Amino acid sequence: MSQQDRSADVGNRVTVVLGAQWGDEGKGKVVDLLAQDADMVCRCQGGNNAGHTVVVDSVEYDFHLLPSGIINPKVTAFIGNGVVIHLPGLFEEAEKNVRKGKGVLMFDFHQAVDGVQEQERQQQAGKNLGTTKKGIGPVYSAKAARSGLRICDLLSDFQEFSERYKNLALQYKSMYPSLEIDIDGELGKLEAYVDRIKPMVRDGVFFMYEALHGPPKTILVEGANAALLDIDFGTYPFVTSSNCTVGGVCTGLGMPPQNVGEVYGVVKAYTTRVGIGAFPSEQSNETGELLQTRGKEVGVTTGRKRRCGWLDLVLVKYAHMINGFTALALTKLDILDVFPEIKVGVAYKVDNECIPHFPANQEVLQRVEVQYETLPGWNSDTSAARTFEELPDNAQKYVRFIEEHLGVPVKWIGVGKSRESMIQLL
Repeated sequence: MSQQDRSADVGNRVTVVLGAQWGDEGKGKVVDLLAQDADMVCRCQGGNNAGHTVVVDSVEYDFHLLPSGIINPKVTAFIGNGVVIHLPGLFEEAEKNVRKGKGVLMFDFHQAVDGVQEQERQQQAGKNLGTTKKGIGPVYSAKAARSGLRICDLLSDFQEFSERYKNLALQYKSMYPSLEIDIDGELGKLEAYVDRIKPMVRDGVFFMYEALHGPPKTILVEGANAALLDIDFGTYPFVTSSNCTVGGVCTGLGMPPQNVGEVYGVVKAYTTRVGIGAFPSEQSNETGELLQTRGKEVGVTTGRKRRCGWLDLVLVKYAHMINGFTALALTKLDILDVFPEIKVGVAYKVDNECIPHFPANQEVLQRVEVQYETLPGWNSDTSAARTFEELPDNAQKYVRFIEEHLGVPVKWIGVGKSRESMIQLL
């Protein structure tokens, strides 16, 4: 069989949308745009610690567990095995949507444990990780320790499930004596979900295989969090507990890598970060405050103010090394409209020497000196632009500078909150 025949035999390919910074880049808006032509939209990693905001016809939607592409009523939403699911949160979000999915279950006590762990870190080390307290770390820890419980366990034998749940709860109580868990009450609530969730659950591997090898389908995968929050490649330990880079698509949906097609990286026109951890291009000054207020930089999930700084192309290039972006979506360009000049981080120095890579160690990352290129601003409103040519010359040059530095084309430019505010270039 020739190479051409083999590639033709692959079946449908999925289009992947991933965050290229520390999250909050506007992935939801890009997914919403692509979902208009999609048959299926998938979540593959993370839990309800993710927060995506989408504005359609002046109505604002917030998503945490469901893929934001479900605004298209023709789309099938699929939540893969890599996702951790808090059932009350899922039903709260999806009251009117019958969707398919499976994953690892998150319980209320995982969220309580998350809070206790953060408290203990603060007391013992004087600082915490700044988690969302949504239980993400504890539930992924239980999965890795092989004591976690899955949707398939809930639907199989409830008595066996109850025993395992009790063991897990008691295990946490022995570790954290102050933890209060109403075991019988919680099991009663979970049992009540069984009949509601059963019609939505499919065997994920078989479901994905059928979707990939059946009739032609447009399949979209919505990444949660972002490259610099990845458990392996992010700014550890100030990261999430899942793989939010491209490898997580295959493990989180049960599909082979040859079915991955386009990989779109979403990059904010500046940089933001929620919580603590190194942030080389952060501007703890009037520039940072102006970015924060103009960009309305407040976390969808936590309500915390985001820290703000200039665009850092060293970390975006690092995200590209891992993910192999085929094109980029550059969002929130309009937030830069008022700046007379704009800085872009292009290199890092440590101990006065340029380093060719993104530092893995937090202490080293805290010490880097960002080397900036200063570009002229455009001092004009870009929010009404609907084509690249309608953007001011200096805004166009800013986009081209990013493309040339990264070697990746920009496919979309966001100049506002609404679906209509996305300029398409390619």
